[in-house]
Amino acid sequence: MSKTPMKLLAEWSYEPAKIHHGYSRETLYVGLGNRDGSYKFEKRSVSDDMIEKFTGGRGFGLKLLWDAVTEKTKWDDPENEIVIAGGPFCGITQYPGAGKCYSVFLSPATKQTYNSNAGGYFAPFLKFSGFDAMELQGKADRPVVVFIDGDGYKVQIFESNLPDINAYAVSEELHEYFAKDEPDKRTISVVSTGIGARTSYWGGMDFSFYDVRRKAVRLKQAGRGGGGTVLYDKGVVAIVVKRTHFTGAENDPVDIKTIQRCGASLHKRIHDLDDKQCKMRSAGTAHLTEIMDAYNLLPVNNYKFGRHKDIDNISSSAYIKLFTQGMADGCWYGCSLACAKGVDHFRLKTGPWKGREVIVDGPEYETAAGLGSNLGVFDPLWTIEANFYADHYGLDTISLGTGMAFVCECYELGLINKENTHGLDLNFGNKDDIMELLHRIAHGSDEFAIACGRGIEEAREYFAEHYGADLATMKKIGMVCQGLEASEYRCQESIAQWGGYFLTLKGPQHDEAWLIFMDMVNKQLPTYEDKAEALFFFPNFRLWFSLQGLCKLPWNDIEPADNGMKYKGIEAARVPEHLQNYLDIFEAITGRHLTREGMIEQSEKVYNFERIFNLRMGKGTAKYHEAPDRGLGPVWEDEWMERPEYFDEKLKEFGESIEGLSVKEKIALLQKHRRKQWEQLKLAVYKRRGWNKNGIPTLATVKRLGIDYPAVVDLLKKHLKPEDEFED
Repeated sequence: MSKTPMKLLAEWSYEPAKIHHGYSRETLYVGLGNRDGSYKFEKRSVSDDMIEKFTGGRGFGLKLLWDAVTEKTKWDDPENEIVIAGGPFCGITQYPGAGKCYSVFLSPATKQTYNSNAGGYFAPFLKFSGFDAMELQGKADRPVVVFIDGDGYKVQIFESNLPDINAYAVSEELHEYFAKDEPDKRTISVVSTGIGARTSYWGGMDFSFYDVRRKAVRLKQAGRGGGGTVLYDKGVVAIVVKRTHFTGAENDPVDIKTIQRCGASLHKRIHDLDDKQCKMRSAGTAHLTEIMDAYNLLPVNNYKFGRHKDIDNISSSAYIKLFTQGMADGCWYGCSLACAKGVDHFRLKTGPWKGREVIVDGPEYETAAGLGSNLGVFDPLWTIEANFYADHYGLDTISLGTGMAFVCECYELGLINKENTHGLDLNFGNKDDIMELLHRIAHGSDEFAIACGRGIEEAREYFAEHYGADLATMKKIGMVCQGLEASEYRCQESIAQWGGYFLTLKGPQHDEAWLIFMDMVNKQLPTYEDKAEALFFFPNFRLWFSLQGLCKLPWNDIEPADNGMKYKGIEAARVPEHLQNYLDIFEAITGRHLTREGMIEQSEKVYNFERIFNLRMGKGTAKYHEAPDRGLGPVWEDEWMERPEYFDEKLKEFGESIEGLSVKEKIALLQKHRRKQWEQLKLAVYKRRGWNKNGIPTLATVKRLGIDYPAVVDLLKKHLKPEDEFED
């Protein structure tokens, strides 16, 4: 793109707030009108109560969204917002993983609140421009670019003249447009999506940063939940922030020496131990593929199987050969974990950019599995190409992979056929036709592709209505809950992980609790009470990262060498030394002392508020906490026969006599027992969380947490029933 000026539609100047102890105490509101060209800008103050109850990041996003919508608001109403916020840690450069932000919105996929995280430079630059969060509301009357000029203290809205609205094209062109020269590109971050957001509910948002060594724009994804679909619906091609001058003390911490001490300790640990533990600096999260395969946890062919003979093709060693090594692959300053891997000079074989050399960000483990083994594909070059186009089109790689895996199984079962797919042979492993389906979903090429891109819940209804596919069968095999496709772990043999996927706020995404090893491998959670305790602590602990502007990976993807010797069980899984680092840094930034108990209480406030918010939107009850059969155990005979002795033994553990039973009968019997276990788990978890039997927070819980706002209490009183209370 030449620097042909974009037409300025609106402009607003502001006086930036000074950041004090992690907060600017101001947020930015950008109103787009209702397709009438009526733009509005405001600075809004952050109260002491908002900081006390919601902390930052995801908490700020939920509070601002709550105030913006009503119980009748739909995802595509102008009132829906995208709120992007970091937190008090966000922007520090002395401790790894402090560049994260959370995007909060009403989701087209889940029809309730959603929050999705991303790295990159956007959140720190937004904060350094004077804002703890930004709200984007309304719908533009034409495609627009929103520009936050943190150098000139202006917010501008331009009419977009970008011919290609896909993420890499948009990001590259806007870095060029708003930069004075090549080095200045590093001062810019762009949020964009792509054409996949036009018809798909899997539209994600791509957050950019400029890689000065490669002289290329890199992307990090807030992929899940359909935030890109909301962004596209609002008519926004991109949000851009620019901030040139900042220091390592921009957050104005109380005690920078403590932050430096904690950071130096972790940097050394990463340097000394990463190659022996998780290989994040050489392989990124893709190191998990062979580990998951070894424990029967790798999703293969729509989660039917947990391992595959061709695992070596997609192991970390295969990806290490493809990833560019020796580069500083952090997505924010000071992160020596450097997990943002890239494949340089990758020549595309398909799609609109066929023949072009590109840099591909990733794949992460979730993409390597979702757009790999779960589709029956064990070709890393194919997965890298699929990864590129998913990012370029603005499609969430996890929902895309799980969704297409569901479609492939429907095809193999004869529930849909080649006529329905418009000529595509969608057997597992048929790489050419699956890649073509990806392109068709992005372009919304036909009614079948559009139905696929609306997600498993809507696709199965469409397949039933239009193709006569059996709905009951599709409900058994579709790995979806609350409208969200499951991420890429086969959870059948871990009761605790059933809860980590299907007893969540927003659907089966692994960011709440990953308890498979604790439960299934290390046997550290023997009772339902133990599992419930883990499903209380870890969702709240992990949520805490989302309040602060932190990446989770430096917490436990690198551990002290003696962590497993000094601590056992849940305590070891907490990684106490790193946990203490976070408590020390929180106090060093904000000046407020925080204990372990206080940390969890900070998260509980937001966790319960989000649950109540979903209740407000018509969900948030036990009815929506359901697990598909495939999530709990084998569905078909070939799954059972992959490990017949193992599953036979499981039935014997229940006291069943299995002599003379067919495999089909055994499957039904095992599913029956696991359904009972599932119900026991639900009740144990609800009780530990301070909810009633219907999965609703009690009045006592919200009063204890101080979130008993009148609107919250009134809402709960409408839904709480005496018969749903637990007995003391």
